[in-house]
Amino acid sequence: MMVKCVIWDLDNTLLSGVYLESGSRPPPPDPAMLAVAAELRDRGIIHAIASRNPPEAARYAERATGLAFAGAECGWDRKSDAVRRIAADLGIAADAVAFVDDDLYERAEVSLRVPEALVLSPEDMPDALGWPEFSPPVVTDEARRRAGMYAERRLRQQEARAFAGSRDEFLRHCGTEVAIAPATAADVPRLHELSVRTHQFNSAGQEVAEPALRALIGSPGHQVTSVRLRDRFGDDGMVGGCVVETGGSTWTVTLLMMSCRAMGRGVIEALLARLARSAAAEGAAALTVPCLVSPRNVPLRLALAGAGFRAAEGGPPGRPAALFTRPLSGPLPELPGWVAGEAARR
Repeated sequence: MMVKCVIWDLDNTLLSGVYLESGSRPPPPDPAMLAVAAELRDRGIIHAIASRNPPEAARYAERATGLAFAGAECGWDRKSDAVRRIAADLGIAADAVAFVDDDLYERAEVSLRVPEALVLSPEDMPDALGWPEFSPPVVTDEARRRAGMYAERRLRQQEARAFAGSRDEFLRHCGTEVAIAPATAADVPRLHELSVRTHQFNSAGQEVAEPALRALIGSPGHQVTSVRLRDRFGDDGMVGGCVVETGGSTWTVTLLMMSCRAMGRGVIEALLARLARSAAAEGAAALTVPCLVSPRNVPLRLALAGAGFRAAEGGPPGRPAALFTRPLSGPLPELPGWVAGEAARR
């Protein structure tokens, strides 16, 4: 499982000393840990803090290290609770988190209460750079900008909490723009990365290699689609994509994937509406999505049900799956107003 976020303790871990015992001169960053953290950042892995310190310790760590932390939990609660809150706030699963702490007791407590997380000591981290969990097969522009995107996400969430209107009104207020378009060869590395990194919104639950994606883009019996997202807070780049087998009375979405950054921002609804309308325009009577059934992709299955798809059992032996089907004979879903470009005209 790929690690998406490393949650760091501060005292004698990311910092070379104990913050509250340092007086007016807080301890500097640990050089070895800082080098590891910088390398992981460049690979698209984000960082957060869980520390038994006052909140100003996290602000100091951000200044001293030059790292952007996607989340920080400072206080005297259990570290396991802090790890779970950070993961929930970032919208990532606990098994995509690594927790680093010099204290054996803290590591044991997190291991016991958050068994999905990868729990490590500072001494593990230099070697961990070579582990597959920390080695994404491709690093895209979106990956390099991931820390900044999570900072934009915090600002968006803060404004959302103060906004008095509905979710759709807030999306329009933010200037949300979803661009749905045919994928090109230049999109292949990011589509491959999405197939590796997405889990909550991934219908197939497996990696799709770049050569396979290139072949599908050139296949007359398939449509490969990219989905991009931006608003006035920032540009998230490509957040999703899908592969559709076209032709005949039923179109089949063999792969549907979406970044967790797009959750709650009207993107999955827009893509499903576009797919239904495109299939109906070409004479199809139904749109189907074979979906692997796993605890991790419950959000995708709920989104499919909410978009009018109904599930029946189906799939190869040993891989529990549901076949989600939407008839196209009745009223078709409207495209949300934030869909831009060619997709808005379908």
